[in-house]
Amino acid sequence: MKTIVDNENLISRYLFADDYPVNVTEQNIQVGDPDNLDFIVGDLNNSNATLIENVTEPDDWYGCKYIYENGAWSANPDWIDPRVSESNP
Repeated sequence: MKTIVDNENLISRYLFADDYPVNVTEQNIQVGDPDNLDFIVGDLNNSNATLIENVTEPDDWYGCKYIYENGAWSANPDWIDPRVSESNP
């Protein structure tokens, strides 16, 4: 697997299979086949994010739930599960 982490806080924002194309540029991050992109990450680029390859995915990974630092995952203490609303825990 590979993850894109935010350089400011090392939070893992995205996780992809090793063979999934990800291109980090000066303007953005392009995801998918270069001739037919799946999506573009507009708020991250090569100055504020890092693509880290050969990571082992946590079983319950979810965007922004984990911090990836020095080859290890740790829980993001500020993460709130967006799948659970305050009115419906």
